[in-house]
Amino acid sequence: MSHYFYDPAAGHGLPHDPIKAIVAPRLIGWISSRDSEGTLNLAPYSFFGLFAAPPAIIGFCSEGRKDSMANIEATGEFVWNLATRPLAEQMNRSSAPVASHVDEFQLAGLTPAPGRNVAVPHVGESPAALECKLLQIMELHDLDGKPVGNYLALGQVVGVHIDEQYLKDGLFDTHAAQPIMRAGYRADYAEIGAMFQMFRPTA
Repeated sequence: MSHYFYDPAAGHGLPHDPIKAIVAPRLIGWISSRDSEGTLNLAPYSFFGLFAAPPAIIGFCSEGRKDSMANIEATGEFVWNLATRPLAEQMNRSSAPVASHVDEFQLAGLTPAPGRNVAVPHVGESPAALECKLLQIMELHDLDGKPVGNYLALGQVVGVHIDEQYLKDGLFDTHAAQPIMRAGYRADYAEIGAMFQMFRPTA
């Protein structure tokens, strides 16, 4: 077996950086927030994950200090919304580089459904949404201690919204919800395919 190896510090020598294609697919951090004056914001982030449970802690990383980070820092709240195949075009529309006073819910034609434990709305059309309270925002640094211009926000889930049609025998039907994921380079997305079960060994 032949392996292509490169040291990131020296460059990858390929048409595009392969890291985002290797660490894929990744659920999309479709984050809704509200600024201190009440203006809504909705934006997708390709760096997102569930980091702990319980309590459930999720996080997303922004390349640059964008409106979402400023809003979350100001209010201490945000909501993650499940991006799905039927909502793919609206999710993509919400990524447009518009001014901070523009409401992406309106821009994408989506319904801002009121929160229960946070003052931030969620996407009413999404099968599931997680209300979060901010734990911390940290600026990431490299091995030399230099800031890299990326900001990681971690939040604790304080409320969960689930469209009941996706609950089957009390379990969330991930396949039926049709989540979409980032799966490579700038325009690459993936849908969930076949699922299988494999239980952890007991001994």
